[in-house]
Amino acid sequence: MNKNLTDRKKIPLIMAVFFLSSAFLFAATQDAGEPSYGDAIVVSSISDARTLVPILASDTASSDICGMVFNGLVKYDKNVRIVGELAESWEILEGGLVIIFHLKKNVKWHDGAPFTSKDVLFTYDKLIDPKVRTPYSGDFERIKSLETPDAHTVKVTYKEPFAPSLSSWGMWIMPEHLLKNEDLNKTSFGRNPVGTGPYKFKSWKTGEKIELISNRDYFDGRPYIDRYIFRIIPDDATIFLELQTQGVDLSTLSPLQYTRQTGNNFFREHYNKFRYPSFGYTYLGYNLTDPKFRDVRVRQAINYAINKEEIVKAIFFGLAEVTTGPFMKDSWAYNRDVKGAPYDIARAGELLRGAGWLDTDGDGWIDKSGKPFEFTVLVNQGNGERLRAAEMIQKYMEDIGIKMKIRIVEWSAMLNEFIDKRRFEAVLMGWFLSRDPDNYDIWHSSKTRQGEFNFAGYKNEEVDKLLLEGRRTFDESKRAAIYHRIHELIYADQPYTFLYSSDILPIVNSRFRNVESSPIGIGYNFIKWYVPKSEQKYR
Repeated sequence: MNKNLTDRKKIPLIMAVFFLSSAFLFAATQDAGEPSYGDAIVVSSISDARTLVPILASDTASSDICGMVFNGLVKYDKNVRIVGELAESWEILEGGLVIIFHLKKNVKWHDGAPFTSKDVLFTYDKLIDPKVRTPYSGDFERIKSLETPDAHTVKVTYKEPFAPSLSSWGMWIMPEHLLKNEDLNKTSFGRNPVGTGPYKFKSWKTGEKIELISNRDYFDGRPYIDRYIFRIIPDDATIFLELQTQGVDLSTLSPLQYTRQTGNNFFREHYNKFRYPSFGYTYLGYNLTDPKFRDVRVRQAINYAINKEEIVKAIFFGLAEVTTGPFMKDSWAYNRDVKGAPYDIARAGELLRGAGWLDTDGDGWIDKSGKPFEFTVLVNQGNGERLRAAEMIQKYMEDIGIKMKIRIVEWSAMLNEFIDKRRFEAVLMGWFLSRDPDNYDIWHSSKTRQGEFNFAGYKNEEVDKLLLEGRRTFDESKRAAIYHRIHELIYADQPYTFLYSSDILPIVNSRFRNVESSPIGIGYNFIKWYVPKSEQKYR
C-alpha cells in the first residue's frame, strides 16, 4: 500500500500520507555511491486515482500523483516550518488580514507556458465556485479579495482574521491557460494533467499503473530519479510478494509483515524499514440521515460495545493506539480530558433499550416497531487491517443484538458511488489530518455537498460556531481551548465511533540513497533521492 510523498490537507486515510515524522529506521549500512540521474521508483497502491484535477483530489491515490505534478505557493520543510514553493517570499500585514505573495519568476508549466499570478487567481476562483465539486473551498471562503497587481504578485485580503491562512496556500495551483474554458468536474485534464512540479504526467492505464517522468527543467532542480511508476495492486498480500521479488520499491507493511515477516536477511539486505505514528485516525462513521443512527443513544451504545483495546492488540500488535478523535494525541488541539468510553456491554444495552430497541421475541436480535436493527458497513478493498477490524466489530454488534453486514468495495467505487452520493449506512474509513488543527471542512454543517467531506451529515450549532471562532483566533492557547471544546462536543455526539490511530510502516528499497529522517519524515527531499549508476535497475 502506497503512502503519499506529500504532507497535504485532509484526505481519506485509506492510505495515509507516507512520509511523516519518522520514529524508527532499520537500514542496511551501504556506501552512498555517487549521485546519478536515472532509474525509476516503483510505488505500490491498493487503489487507483480518481482524478488528477488537483482541487478535486480528495483521495490519497489522486493526491499522491498530484503532489508530484503540481506545487502550492508554500509547503512544509523538514522541520515542519512553512517555506516558499511557488512563492519566493511573502508579507503578512494588517494583523494577518493581508498576505502579499511574491512569486518565483523562473517557473514554467510542463507545456512551457510561464507560471504567473493569473494562475493563482484562476485557482482561487475555481475553489470558491459553487459549481465545482471541491472539498477544499472552506479555506478560501474567508477571503474578501484576491488581487494580482502584476504577473508575479498576489495580494490576498481576508474578511476577518484567519489562522490557517498561510498554510492553506499549500493548495496546488492549476494552469489558467489550459482550464479557463473547462468544466472541472468533467474535464479530460483530470486524466492528462499539466503542472509545474518535479514530475510530468506520462500515462495512465486504469487499474494498472500511472507513470510520471522527471521534469528536467524543474525550478528547484532536476530530480535524480527519472521515472515514478505508481502501480495499482489491490491486495496487500500480493504487494508483499512483489516486495519479495523486488517488483515494488516503496510500499507500506502490515503490522504482521513488519513485526514477523521482514526480519530475515533478505529484507535486511534489500530494504530499509521505517515506523512512525500516523497523523490521522480510523473510524466507524454513520449516515446521520439514516433513522437507525439519528438517536445519539444508539451511537453511544455502539461506542460502548466496541472493545477498541482488543482491536489494537489483536490486529496491530501494539503498533496503534486507541483515540477519541477528532484530533491527534500529539497535537495541542487534542483534549486529554476527553476519556474514551470503556468497553461495557451492559451500558450499551441500557442505552439501546432507552432508545426503544428491544429483543421482543427472545431470538437474541433487537428490533423496534417490528424491524430488526441491522445495517451494512462499507470497507475498502485491499485493506486487511480494516477488514479484520470490521469483522471484530461485527462480533461486538452481535453481542448487543445488532446484525452488521460487511461489504467490501473497490476504493474509487466506494467514494464515487456510495460516499459522495450518501448511499451508505456506515463506513469504516479514516482521515489524515492537516498540521493545523482546523477541521472545518470535515465537521461544519455547511460542508455536505457532493464531493465535500462532511458526508456523515453532522450538525451541531455550537460546533459550527466554534469552528469559525477557531479560524479567527491566532493565539495558540486560546485556539486550544476552542478545539478542546470541539473535541468534547463531537465525542459526546458520536457521529463517528473513533477507533484507533495506527503506526505507518513504510519500506523502501535500499538501492535508493539520500533517504533521510526528519521531523516531517523522509519524503521532503524526494527529488534528491538517487541510485548509484552501478545499482540502477530501470533504463
